[in-house]
Amino acid sequence: MALRAALRSKCVLSGLLSQRSSCRGHGRVCVSPVLAAQRRNNSTSPKIDVNFDQSTGVAVMSLHSPPVNSLSLDFLTELCIGVEKLEMDKSCRGLILTSSQPKVFSAGLDITEMYEKSPERCGEFWRAVQEMWLKLYGSNMITIAAINGSSPAGGCLMSLTCDYRIMADNPRYSIGLNETQLGIVAPFWFKDTMMSTVGHRNTEVALQLGLLYNPSEALKIGLVDQLVPEDQVLTTAKQNMTKWLAIPDHARAITKSMMRKPTIDKLASNREADIQHFVDFITKDSIQKSLGMYMEMLKKRTR
Repeated sequence: MALRAALRSKCVLSGLLSQRSSCRGHGRVCVSPVLAAQRRNNSTSPKIDVNFDQSTGVAVMSLHSPPVNSLSLDFLTELCIGVEKLEMDKSCRGLILTSSQPKVFSAGLDITEMYEKSPERCGEFWRAVQEMWLKLYGSNMITIAAINGSSPAGGCLMSLTCDYRIMADNPRYSIGLNETQLGIVAPFWFKDTMMSTVGHRNTEVALQLGLLYNPSEALKIGLVDQLVPEDQVLTTAKQNMTKWLAIPDHARAITKSMMRKPTIDKLASNREADIQHFVDFITKDSIQKSLGMYMEMLKKRTR
């Protein structure tokens, strides 16, 4: 049974293209992903550029949300819709994620989506983050991250969802889940995704200290699989894709499901609780104060 079929049996990947009800009760925040889709429809400029080569069956999805591809609600919604459309196209077998912005793959979650926002809005945003992870980590397609710049926090998570990661060999770039540096705790599915990639001890140290690794360090612990010169990242990703395409899809997809389904099921069965936990945490006065101080620091840097 293919990975997508396994997930759909639990209604995990119904996603942003399906209607869900909105509610608030028993202390829980429930919001409809469709609200995010409607918000995206009101956006004036696309944040994702998809180039699908039907002759190879490979799509290149370029993140295009200046200046640093922050994962806003609109951005996440567009990305999820784009991935789902490719997933539904049987002729699309592989997806390469990369960035059109110089020096950055993605700077991670958009802090403004979490600062001074209502619980309902925070819940809507976190559901979109979950949806991004579920769609990419549970994709039937071969997924390769062509990391052509820095990729902290949510950017690192996005790359970790992929089957293979190629990073630009530039010591100025960094990658890692550095949430604790902002006073934020990475949820269990961030932790589990990283632990499946680099092991328990590396994850334990990295998450507690909020470590960011340069490319050589990331390669050493297995956070990325290959380093190449910056101008060869996308080309190398396309070359590597041919190796993955040579494997029969059904065998590869079943193997991928076998490896990833337990982690996916863990979130799928705890989505509402995870959203409520995030909302309760992020709306705390102490956390809001920490986010405000961080945003002020960023403003000073740009002056």
